[in-house]
Amino acid sequence: MNWYCAHIVMFVELKNTSQMRSPVWEKVVLIEANNEDEAFDKAERHGRSEEGDDGGTFEWEKSPASWVFAGVRKLTECDAVSGNSESGTELTYTEFELLSREDVKRLALGKPVRALFNDVFRRSDAKSNKVEGVAKTAKRKRA
Repeated sequence: MNWYCAHIVMFVELKNTSQMRSPVWEKVVLIEANNEDEAFDKAERHGRSEEGDDGGTFEWEKSPASWVFAGVRKLTECDAVSGNSESGTELTYTEFELLSREDVKRLALGKPVRALFNDVFRRSDAKSNKVEGVAKTAKRKRA
């Protein structure tokens, strides 16, 4: 068995209100599997199991909402998960480009920036692996 880090993308869908923006979380989840195909399948099942509205109690900015599984953005093999792991061990990474050094500083401070993601660790049947978007450090919100 091997260990993988699955980057699972979830978004918030408001129930009774139209949305101008979609809040998105990318969860990095450890998956144990025999191979990449099995790891993708397990990651997708995990993402689907996270969908829902906590029995109707979940809200986003005071509006009834649900979490929706968008997909597995990438999967990386994780060699470091073992009895030899220690603090500071790298488990996964994300490759992306920013427009300037000022944007790098802004990102490091948790401020929003525009980013071009260049990840290539996707299932071969997935569509484009380049996604332009906004990267922002966010605090986890609970219902």
